[in-house]
Amino acid sequence: MLKRKVIVRGFAVVITVLNLLLIAYLVIANDIKKRTEKIYAFKEKTIAIPSDSLSIARGKHLSVIKGCQDCHGADLGGKLMIDDPGLGVIVASNLTGGKGGLPQDYGVQDWMRALRHGVGRSGKALILMPSHETALLSKADLSALIAYCRQVDRVDRPLPANKLGPVANMMGYLGKMPLLSVEKINHVAPLRLEVDTAPGPALGEYLAISCSGCHRADFKGGDPIAPGMPEVPNITSSGAVGKWTQEQFISTLRTGKTPTGHQLKNEEMPWMMTAQYDLKELVSLYLYLRTIK
Repeated sequence: MLKRKVIVRGFAVVITVLNLLLIAYLVIANDIKKRTEKIYAFKEKTIAIPSDSLSIARGKHLSVIKGCQDCHGADLGGKLMIDDPGLGVIVASNLTGGKGGLPQDYGVQDWMRALRHGVGRSGKALILMPSHETALLSKADLSALIAYCRQVDRVDRPLPANKLGPVANMMGYLGKMPLLSVEKINHVAPLRLEVDTAPGPALGEYLAISCSGCHRADFKGGDPIAPGMPEVPNITSSGAVGKWTQEQFISTLRTGKTPTGHQLKNEEMPWMMTAQYDLKELVSLYLYLRTIK
């Protein structure tokens, strides 16, 4: 009888714990749902968009080194990023004017809201869109990027809607996944008018914004950015990467192979993207990261 009572009590404890976990998850899921359904209203001034070939080329370069093509595809037609029972369905939208893409009247202010505030035309937050990074682009770079995106060929590629799974909800709630960049942006900050384009730490600091999404704001890395992925390394002078020579740093970002001979996986460290940086950009990035202790 005693053994039976112990089993019954143990079962009751398990049921209680499961119920508490279920309640906790429902609270988390409800919180994330409210945050993703919230409507934002940002008044963003329009800017002049160039049409010259140099600006278009600059915009195309930015679309590569800022990860636009890494997520939305080389044709910017969008793609299914994640389809997992735990993480859910995560889509990088079709940025062209084709079927399943942007409406014909999608204007400069719409692009500005997405890139500077992290919200879509509906006013709702964009999911996993690194607008906290693109919000820091200079006026010239922002206009060049928009100019390039607006003139790409139409791609007919309808995609499913985003649907967050339980793991994504929990990671977003705990701040382990940058689900909603709209919550990380200083929305009253003025548009950056210019940036130092001379090779050196100043240019490197500007470029390093793109590294902060994974390596954190202090570039010292930390926990994996998603389940099943490795810890994010410290890329400052105090980390292992800080011991690399400039040549080793540049070689790694261009080939994905570290000085120890380890081949990095592009899905864990997007070296195929960093390989598109020009030499001045890679040198500047190296010099800047070496200034961080």
